[in-house]
Amino acid sequence: MTMKTKLNNLSYLIPTRKYLRENMTEAELVLWSVLKDKKLCGRKFRRQHSIGFYIADFYCPSENLIIELDGRYHYTQQGIEKDIERDTHLALMNKKVLRFENKEVINNLTAVLKQIKAQFHSI
Repeated sequence: MTMKTKLNNLSYLIPTRKYLRENMTEAELVLWSVLKDKKLCGRKFRRQHSIGFYIADFYCPSENLIIELDGRYHYTQQGIEKDIERDTHLALMNKKVLRFENKEVINNLTAVLKQIKAQFHSI
């Protein structure tokens, strides 16, 4: 008998995920308003979904697509290194990561949505 390892929504991350959902940034709120309830091309997105030891801002299971919204910290040397490590690990799990600056979502939501839709297998 083989045992399947659980990769999604590990129980010890539940409090952190809940906190993040209750304290979303302005950019996350804007993007979530367009992604929730299958509003974007009928795709189901989850917010603050954990995959392995990482919590994705948004995750579309049917597309294996993770969307990350990055603030100031992500552009520090430490932030850049952590993001590279994280994205590499997620790629090994067959996940595609798209990253956007918070201000991109606020200032040019149409372009962000166009880039997200371009990742869909078929529209």
